[in-house]
Amino acid sequence: MSDTTGDSGVSAAPVRPVDRLTPLLFAVAIFTSASLVFVVQPMVTKLVLPMLGGSPAVWNTAMVFFQAALLAGYLYAHLLQRIASIKLQVAVHLGLLLLAALFLPLHINGWLGDPDPAAPIAWLLATLTLSVGAPFAVLSATAPLLQAWFARVRVGYPDGKNPYVLYAASNLGSFLALLSYPFLIEPLTNLAGQRLGWSGGYAAFLLMVAALAFTVWRRRLDRTVEPAPLAATPPIPWREKGVLILLAAAPSSLMLGVTAHLSTDVASAPFLWVMPLALYLLTFVIAFQTRPWIPLPVTLVLQGALGALCVVVVAFRTLDFRIAFAVHILTFFLTALMCHQTLAARRPPPDRLTEFYLLLSVGGVVGGAFTALLAPVIFNVVWEYPLVLVLVGLARPWGHGRLRGEEVGTLVAAAAVTGLAAGLSWWLTTDLEAWGALWRMAPGVNLTSLCMMLLGPAAICAFLLRDRAPAFTAVLLMTALASQYVSRGYDYSYSERSFFGVMRVAKIVDPRLGGDVHVLMHGTTLHGAQARDPRFDCTPSLYYNPQTPIGQAADIVEARGPANIGVVGQGSGGMAAYKRAQDTMTFFEIDPMVDRMSRDPRWFTYISDCAAGDIRTVLGDARLTLNREPAGSYDLLIIDAFSSDAVPTHLLTMEAIEGYLRLLKPDGVLLLHLSNRNLEITLPAVAAARALGKPSLHNLYLEDGTQPDMAVASTEALIISPTEAGLAGFRSHPDWAVSPETSVRPWTDDYVNLFGSLWRAFRPPPERPN
Repeated sequence: MSDTTGDSGVSAAPVRPVDRLTPLLFAVAIFTSASLVFVVQPMVTKLVLPMLGGSPAVWNTAMVFFQAALLAGYLYAHLLQRIASIKLQVAVHLGLLLLAALFLPLHINGWLGDPDPAAPIAWLLATLTLSVGAPFAVLSATAPLLQAWFARVRVGYPDGKNPYVLYAASNLGSFLALLSYPFLIEPLTNLAGQRLGWSGGYAAFLLMVAALAFTVWRRRLDRTVEPAPLAATPPIPWREKGVLILLAAAPSSLMLGVTAHLSTDVASAPFLWVMPLALYLLTFVIAFQTRPWIPLPVTLVLQGALGALCVVVVAFRTLDFRIAFAVHILTFFLTALMCHQTLAARRPPPDRLTEFYLLLSVGGVVGGAFTALLAPVIFNVVWEYPLVLVLVGLARPWGHGRLRGEEVGTLVAAAAVTGLAAGLSWWLTTDLEAWGALWRMAPGVNLTSLCMMLLGPAAICAFLLRDRAPAFTAVLLMTALASQYVSRGYDYSYSERSFFGVMRVAKIVDPRLGGDVHVLMHGTTLHGAQARDPRFDCTPSLYYNPQTPIGQAADIVEARGPANIGVVGQGSGGMAAYKRAQDTMTFFEIDPMVDRMSRDPRWFTYISDCAAGDIRTVLGDARLTLNREPAGSYDLLIIDAFSSDAVPTHLLTMEAIEGYLRLLKPDGVLLLHLSNRNLEITLPAVAAARALGKPSLHNLYLEDGTQPDMAVASTEALIISPTEAGLAGFRSHPDWAVSPETSVRPWTDDYVNLFGSLWRAFRPPPERPN
């Protein structure tokens, strides 16, 4: 046995024979820790989601917590490397793993009580910290620690020079764990089983780390010598640290931005959450491979094309969901891959490994905090996603020298077409005669499609400038501003933003309703409208029109006598128009902003002027607040708590429906408003009613175009009653029919299959029952 000494004079470990077991042990341990770290994220967020109304912001805020906990873990791993002895480092880490096990099995503790709807972020972050912070932070430190130990133990081996390869194993474990959650873990196990299974995995991993330490020590040829510390290299310059942080921040911000963008119009559900996060991790796997599956030059070309296209379409929320999903997901994947491949190319030597990961984690927290915490405060609409899509163009190659003549021409052409699109949109939306003339020349022409056609050449201009980062970014900025202006669609009088989303009051002219109509909008969903003409202002509109299932239910129940009515989801307060002096009405609303806007007579007067008598509003998640209401007290309970088509699934489970029925009088009626563009949610509700043994009826109202545009909207609803007596007035009504047959499994608090609802929504709808 002979010793070797490197050029730096530091004594290296003896050259060892071929050893394939030790690298395998390290890879398995890192793979396992990463799987546990990332499978817990959708699981824990799903546990806390029902307490905050199912808002997509819950996932984004939870992601900021997990990123901050990951940063704490990486900081701990970095500081632990200052201990010279690996044996002592292992002992410290095993001790902390044991202490963190005291928080198992995983659960959301109730130490802080119910959340305050006016300040949910602090409650959510604090609750997650107290519930899962310790095991998550300590477990997340394992991957960089094991890589650092690997680099020291494997001195003298070729693989010891590149421990970053194990980072790919770490992210592969994370990627597979995330994909397994919506497709295997969630459908096959309930939440109780998931919590216990994860806790068991944590215990098995703790034993694995102990066995790994024992194996490594036992396999050293010279047991008396600690692996020498790696030779020190120059510190990372501060400017380089800033670049690394920004390169890590951009994908983190985009991950939360694209998640919120997609889930706002479908549902806050693990199958939508995990896709961007899984792709985010996959880009790390590819970027840190020795031979990446997708080389950086190819990534730059594809990202340049899709990035320019995505900036055009991001503002148009009415695109087919499948097309929008594909464009946004592919753009995010390629943009994250571009940033992470640039990071991998700039990685420092192995002795700076934990510092490098610490900087990446700082970037992740910065990007996540900007999107989830800072942007909702500084922007009253969702500007952060398109803004980062534009600014990330600066991560592309900058080129050399001044712009050539043809490049300047391309830049000028982009400015011209984006200006033309914005100008045309302004002209046609303000000059109705000009718009009518255009429509007569090209019947059926769509203003949005026309302007998008003009923005298409701007995207081409951006692609042609893809190797000139400043010029590329400038074109993206012009395109983004023009597309946001073109897609606005309405004259917005007021906009406000809260944790639960962006609410806007739009002014629409409907001549058949006397002129101006105020519309409350959340994303692309109309939450109510009110004509401002005194002749029509107290007539409920859209989903609450007397012809819809909701309006019919209110009339039938109120015909029986004085009624106690509860409405989950306040919107513009349209249901208040049905309140008579002898009735009582209570809104259950999670967002204080909605209550404030619907009671402001500048925008809506259903509550202030149209209702006969006072109307109560109870703030908080409906599952929590309804539990405090007296049993058997309501004649009609309406569940209409949708935000931009996002489904708070915990309000449609068997347990939730059973709780609603508890509040009804024997002849009371529960109405579930189930209109949705992207999900088929009627059949799980029907299945839940049948599983509970309660009678139900179904009604699908389709508008026929004979009424004013803003007077009525197509509406689907299901009514359920504790007894047949509750449906007596409905069975004789021609619009109410027996609920459709179904083999769909009912949703429960432990089981929700949103992926199946999405799949059914894309199939041709069944014929309306006679």
